[in-house]
Amino acid sequence: MPEFCDNCFKGVRHEGQPEGKIEKIGGVECYVATPTGDYPKDKVVLFLTDVFGIPLVNNKLLADDFARNGYRTVMPDILVGDALPEDVFTRTDFDREAWIARHGPDSWVPVVDAVVAALQAEGVTWIGTTGYCFGAPPAWHLALKGASKVTVVSHPSRLRVPEDLEEYRDKAKAPLLINSCEVDPQFGPDAQKIADELLGGGKFAPGYERTYWEGCTHGFAVRGDLSNPKVKAGKEGAFEATVKFYNKYKDL
Repeated sequence: MPEFCDNCFKGVRHEGQPEGKIEKIGGVECYVATPTGDYPKDKVVLFLTDVFGIPLVNNKLLADDFARNGYRTVMPDILVGDALPEDVFTRTDFDREAWIARHGPDSWVPVVDAVVAALQAEGVTWIGTTGYCFGAPPAWHLALKGASKVTVVSHPSRLRVPEDLEEYRDKAKAPLLINSCEVDPQFGPDAQKIADELLGGGKFAPGYERTYWEGCTHGFAVRGDLSNPKVKAGKEGAFEATVKFYNKYKDL
């Protein structure tokens, strides 16, 4: 499986006060952002985080933004209490390899499956995933098992190209949006081109779209430096594209 890149462990902390709350769903700690007005109780956005998980304020603020757009948003602790601390942005003594070894699929598959089962038991019939970096393989997993209706990934990590793209094309039924960028060791120009060749042009019948954000690097949709106009445009544009994609397929 492809490993992470340096940009997976870098970023800028965003400012804001999270408005959601921590709840247990299926026995899993989750950050839950709920719309203030009326919203469809049978629909949930499942926010699958980067390596910084629930503790990073950027993730919570993004979840709140989805709730502002009318979707109850659930962010499960797919890092099982072992999210990277924010100071890893600047630390050099962090044992990256040991952390990576603890976070293979066997660590997060039971978590996402338990949360999805609990949501379905309470009447949720539509789950749209949004997977950032580390969260892309969990989003893939749920689409391949038919548990999600719509898949969005932004600067995905640890996807095998072309194998995982081919498997998605052949087995998944959830429309797919990939938010990509100019500089991305995990999902760069070659991978982007292969994705378009395999899934674009109507080859993936449920639906495929890809955005491309010039001047952005891996991590831009969550941890980008918003003082950079191109990065700010990329973060906001990827979010807007994600919401539009959900709205387009919300009746599946």
